Amino acid sequence: MIMNNGAGGRRKPPTIHDVAREAGVSRGTVSRVLNGGHYVSPTAAEAVNAAIRRTGYVVNRHARSLITGRSDSVGFLLTEPQERFFEDPNFNVLLRGCTQALAAHDVPLLLMLAGTEDERRRITRYITAGHVDGVLLVSSHSGDPIATELREAGVPLVACGKPIGIGSKVSYVAADDRDGARDMVRHLLAQGRRRVGVVTGPLDTPGGVERLAGYREVLSEAGVAYDERIVVSGDYSRASGEAGAELLLTRAPDLDAVFVASDLMAQGVLTALHRAGRRVPEDVAVGGFDDSPAATAASPSLTTIRQPWDRISSEMVRVLLAQIGGEEPAAVILPTELVRRESA
Repeated sequence: MIMNNGAGGRRKPPTIHDVAREAGVSRGTVSRVLNGGHYVSPTAAEAVNAAIRRTGYVVNRHARSLITGRSDSVGFLLTEPQERFFEDPNFNVLLRGCTQALAAHDVPLLLMLAGTEDERRRITRYITAGHVDGVLLVSSHSGDPIATELREAGVPLVACGKPIGIGSKVSYVAADDRDGARDMVRHLLAQGRRRVGVVTGPLDTPGGVERLAGYREVLSEAGVAYDERIVVSGDYSRASGEAGAELLLTRAPDLDAVFVASDLMAQGVLTALHRAGRRVPEDVAVGGFDDSPAATAASPSLTTIRQPWDRISSEMVRVLLAQIGGEEPAAVILPTELVRRESA
């Protein structure tokens, strides 16, 4: 291994010249390997990669960005209040998956929280100034201009869930929310439940809209009348699920099932049902959505719809890196799965 010592014996970080000397190739060959391996033989590439491991060489991202015009980093932008990031386990699961997928490409991920108008303006300025090469956008609401502003600024962008009102102009990766909701409501009806209420997600988000649509479609198929009195909206928080269940019980004391558009809200529904003396699933069956850690932490454990978070994360990263590389926007919709547990 090359050892570089300066004054006082302090070891200097290895340079690209050290890697070239160790590998027995030119500096230019090392540079080509670091920038994608084009026009480099497999033997030379392996020699360079082995030399990098032996020397402990780390790419100077700042220097490379001056040459390539790229930051070599990606932003994970959550347009929700900061407390939601810590409460909702889905965001952490998605962040971890995206971080791991990008690590395979040696690309760091910057977490950005923009829950207020001022935060959105500051972060939009930061992104459009070129501090990241692209953005993974999570939890976009209709009317939120940030996706449109980033797209118009030419920033590569991939949304988690289909952005409302933008359509094919923005890349996105989504679970099949509508089909997942249909599977859950069919499951509840198959158990003989006929008074099935719903706590929706925010109806300015794709998940909120699509899951409610799936609920309505299955009721129609089964010949069950749609009743707005047993449809209440939540915001994916535990507190909104609890409040939603209390309202449902007030409006429909004969309620025998609830489809809840997230596991975290379903925990709140279970709390309200327990307080009201309703047994789950004997008196009221409860179905959630996500198959997040909240589903197995609930008591009883939640029957839910599994979103393939690992695939969602990896596909978001794949689509974004392809877009950064010059490809056109793309859309990916992934299947969901019904997971049966104790609550229904």
